[in-house]
Amino acid sequence: MAFEQLKMQVSLLLTQMQNEPEDRHEIYLQLHEKLNEMKAFGMPLPDDLVKLEHDLEAEFAGEMPGAPKS
Repeated sequence: MAFEQLKMQVSLLLTQMQNEPEDRHEIYLQLHEKLNEMKAFGMPLPDDLVKLEHDLEAEFAGEMPGAPKS
């Protein structure tokens, strides 16, 4: 998959996240998948998207039953 196509898909995911905040977990999973595809193709990962992925991961980990509350 071409880098430009992946960038377009990630951009679409971010737009969806803004317009459909109730679907944040699904968007997180899709973002995670796209970043993994970029990594598999040896493409550079945008720092801001990696940070967003980590922030969302931490948010969802905190919502799991038995997860430590901060």
